[in-house]
Amino acid sequence: MSTGSMLSRAMRFLRIFFLKPQERAALKAGRDSGLFDPVYYSGAYPQVHALFRPFLLRHYIVYGERMGYRPNPDFSPSAYLRYNPDVADQGVSPFLHYARSGHKEDRLTKELPKVEELPDVLAPKLRFDPDRPRADVAIVMHIYYPDLWPEFKAKIESLDIAHDLYVTLTYRGDETEELATQIRAEFPDATVVPLENRGRDILPFLTLVNAGALTGYKAICKIHTKKSPHREDGEKWRRHLIDGVLPDEGLEGLLETFIGDEKASFWVADGQHFDDTKWWGSNLEITRSLLRRIEVEISGKRLSFPAGSIYWMKPVIVDLLRAMKLNTEQFDPELAQVDGTLAHALERTMGFLSDVAELEIRQTTQVAQIRDGQLESGSDAQDLTRPAFVSTFYLPQFHPFPENDAWWGKGFTEWRGTVAATPMFAGHAQPVLPTDLGYYDLRATEVMGDQAALARAHGIDAFCVYHYWFDGKRLMEAPLDKLLERPEIDFPFYLCWANESWRRNWDGMSGTILVEQTYKNGFEQALVDDSLKYMRDPRYMRPDGTRPRFVIYRPEDMPDPAGSVARMRAAWQAAGIGEVELGAVCFHIGGDNPVQDDLFDFWIEMPPHGIVTMDDYVFGGPEGNKLGRDVRGGFKGLVYDYNKVIENSVSKSYVNDLPANTICGVMPSWDNSARRGFDAHMAYGANPARFGVWLDRMMLHRVGTSYRRELFVNAWNEWAEKAVMEPNSIYGDMALRTLSAKLGKEVR
Repeated sequence: MSTGSMLSRAMRFLRIFFLKPQERAALKAGRDSGLFDPVYYSGAYPQVHALFRPFLLRHYIVYGERMGYRPNPDFSPSAYLRYNPDVADQGVSPFLHYARSGHKEDRLTKELPKVEELPDVLAPKLRFDPDRPRADVAIVMHIYYPDLWPEFKAKIESLDIAHDLYVTLTYRGDETEELATQIRAEFPDATVVPLENRGRDILPFLTLVNAGALTGYKAICKIHTKKSPHREDGEKWRRHLIDGVLPDEGLEGLLETFIGDEKASFWVADGQHFDDTKWWGSNLEITRSLLRRIEVEISGKRLSFPAGSIYWMKPVIVDLLRAMKLNTEQFDPELAQVDGTLAHALERTMGFLSDVAELEIRQTTQVAQIRDGQLESGSDAQDLTRPAFVSTFYLPQFHPFPENDAWWGKGFTEWRGTVAATPMFAGHAQPVLPTDLGYYDLRATEVMGDQAALARAHGIDAFCVYHYWFDGKRLMEAPLDKLLERPEIDFPFYLCWANESWRRNWDGMSGTILVEQTYKNGFEQALVDDSLKYMRDPRYMRPDGTRPRFVIYRPEDMPDPAGSVARMRAAWQAAGIGEVELGAVCFHIGGDNPVQDDLFDFWIEMPPHGIVTMDDYVFGGPEGNKLGRDVRGGFKGLVYDYNKVIENSVSKSYVNDLPANTICGVMPSWDNSARRGFDAHMAYGANPARFGVWLDRMMLHRVGTSYRRELFVNAWNEWAEKAVMEPNSIYGDMALRTLSAKLGKEVR
């Protein structure tokens, strides 16, 4: 560098310290108003020399404003002068005027986009067949700038991977309709959808997510026609972001690595994993509110997310986005905002969705290093022990019967309480309602066949069906008895004798007794006799290949547990059944007659029983309300942290207190608001991604020593306790797909 050039650069730098009167006024106004955003300025204009970095406001005042730079995302000097001619007439610095008084006067500060109303005839009513043929991956493209279509078309045509293509377009009248027709002609298999100009590229993507278009892919690539007019290097930046995730060479191998990387959630271009709270901007509270839709809490002390809104993502991210139930009405009208909207908050939310599933954001170089064996992915898959047999508790109460008619009203089933459940605080996900299987009636035995097919496809081997028997009186017997009449319906099951008294409070321990369990002399023989027709059915499960299984819910309630068990075993032998594999549930409150661990062949761990500690409560515990917000008036229930329960389940102190012959257990969620209303007990923070984390923990620490390497899920269909694996209105079939993925079963 010549001496003259060095001198010129030095003079240019020193100039910012010798301000003219109007510049000094702008410096003071900028500092006093807080309207200059140095984080934004340094990110938007990376070409600003490093010497100026400690003095960015001075740089803006002396050089930036006349170059058209913005002092913050929401202020354009040129637009301010155009929309406010009185300021232009004064010949004053637009930023000085804005910082002194303009920001208090509701003046327009940036360009307003042209918004065309989408004709009803083009308004999408999207429907996608979940069983349609699909490629392994999808590419989703949003076109805001039509002039960039040739560039994006060339990129798609150059790809050497099989994919499904989805294209959304911001509607601009005839121009958009013509481009949509062109794209359909050039890519006949693509889904092309014009949409209203709202929610940037995020809402169009969510429109496809909410319609189910992106469910079932192994990975989804999201790209858009990014120009970033607030950046001088906008075109170069866009190409860096897109080429980073859709490179001209080596894409197939990189994508295979990303899909196979069990710890990866996103794949972004190099430099696009932002990991610093300085990027919060004005988006923290909106992000907090969004995440509460899936029962996730954040402090704001950490921020890590894939920036630029161009990336590959895993299916778990799509599922969680769909669960948020965001639609057009919730997105801000387009006013050229550069920060502080729902769309901007969602960009930051993506990182927390990755955190929820305990996954990591990868940049292109990292994916390549993992592919080449230069970097470990951090996966512990090789250390996981998958269960050899999976059971789930099954409630047969979904049909009317005389006793429920008398106690709760004509036609009562569990559905009545389920649909009436209401949230008790912001972020409390209620009601949770059935979808795929509907509000079924178990008197229609075909339903049980549908349930079994769904369970089996996702890795569940057997239903442990509650057997309500009270000294010869049966309740809810119709579903199983009808099943015996339909041998063609494949429903693998075994019985769990629900031997607690039936009470009005639903908990078996308090409230008015509706049907009492009395344990009359000889009850053991009568119970065994009642079980025989089920055990003789070929669908009755023998998990070890030989012995039919039978479970007792609360053995400590029996007057003489050891004697009763011996008499039951003998009665089954005498009836020709042979040896029975007899188990019991680890209940959280001991009965009057303690039982030795070795009395039963196995025990079943049944969360949340016995696993919640006083330290886990976020409401109703010794420290009162730790939710950080008010609850609904009159609520006096208990709320505990689902994530603390996950950690408890693998803690040595907890595990050491369980019988050695215990089947380890998990629960997808728990919340009995549908039954107990203002007195409900619930696990806050439960969603299928966290359920997946729990499954990982169990396979890493517990399944290997579990009885017969089995796993128990509480429950299949306890809808009034929100302990359900069946597809529901918030998460769809995500819990089932999470289970099957963790078990290594591929379901498309």
